Amino acid sequence: MKRVALAEVKDHLSEYLRDASKEEVIITRHGKPAGVLIGFANEEDWFEYRLAHDPGFQKRIARARSGLQAGKGIGWDEVQKESEIEESIRVSDRPSRRKSRK
Repeated sequence: MKRVALAEVKDHLSEYLRDASKEEVIITRHGKPAGVLIGFANEEDWFEYRLAHDPGFQKRIARARSGLQAGKGIGWDEVQKESEIEESIRVSDRPSRRKSRK
């Protein structure tokens, strides 16, 4: 985490924005933290940030966790079993790649 004075950030914003894609940049005013500059290396990072800070999404996660704790979820073993069944169905439905001999 990098700490930088506000005046320095104002003078070199693009440089600190590049730095912020690798680590948070704490912006200080009179030596005290005043804000944080967060950059994104790519669009996926931006998407993850938005999800992590979206109150509606966080409420959905909280409800899902509560449901799991109350025993209203599907166990991992069951998920794996269903995935194996679905895969075997997909494999059996595939047409044969062999060409018939005449």
